[in-house]
Amino acid sequence: MKVTLDELKAKPMPQHIAIIMDGNGRWAKSKGLMRVAGHRVGVQALKNTIIALDELGIGHLTVYAFSTENWKRSKDEVDALMELITEFINKEIDYLDEKGVRVNPIGDISALSPKAFDSISYAKEKTKHNSHIVFNVALNYGGRQEIVRAAKAICEDVKRDALQIEDIDEALFSSYLYTAGQPDPDLVIRSSGELRISNFLLWQIAYSEFWITNILWPDFKKEDLWQAVWEYQNRDRRYGGVSK
Repeated sequence: MKVTLDELKAKPMPQHIAIIMDGNGRWAKSKGLMRVAGHRVGVQALKNTIIALDELGIGHLTVYAFSTENWKRSKDEVDALMELITEFINKEIDYLDEKGVRVNPIGDISALSPKAFDSISYAKEKTKHNSHIVFNVALNYGGRQEIVRAAKAICEDVKRDALQIEDIDEALFSSYLYTAGQPDPDLVIRSSGELRISNFLLWQIAYSEFWITNILWPDFKKEDLWQAVWEYQNRDRRYGGVSK
């Protein structure tokens, strides 16, 4: 079913969409290209997605750009991904800034290549006062790593008497995560048809709706995002309760 922008805007929008951008390598292989070619086209699909979110008025986007497990890939592919991070920032940062996008890297970015680290740090600083769209870019990110990091920080605060054990609840724990102060994702999109979470936002997606598509990420279009949002809007979110 094709859906229009007016139909989407007539219903409540998700506040936060998270995307596992999967299938770049398979897209390239299907066309007889090197894997990096798929990543490069995938970057354009990401920009198109940001434009589409702007049209819909959705204020938070988190994308899984490079996981803690992605270091297992070949050195050539990892190096190419680091170069693409720098290239994307250099090419698009002025556009993102003009659109009011706040670039917020999440994960241990200190392990990135020096050029990639400098580029993403520059983007974060340049856009830090923007608030139209919060764009969380998960780089060297793992959900378990994030939870362990938060637990250690809480323990440190308890140890120095800045926090009492009795104060620890879900809301406080959330405030120690990379996404502190943001709404949890309402909708998680995964391209390429894979049916797993892949260590992504394990705490934050406890009650997210999932939309899985067989479309490979480089082929992901605005209309695909619209379809995902439409299906989300027509689901009954009960949070463990029953339908009214």
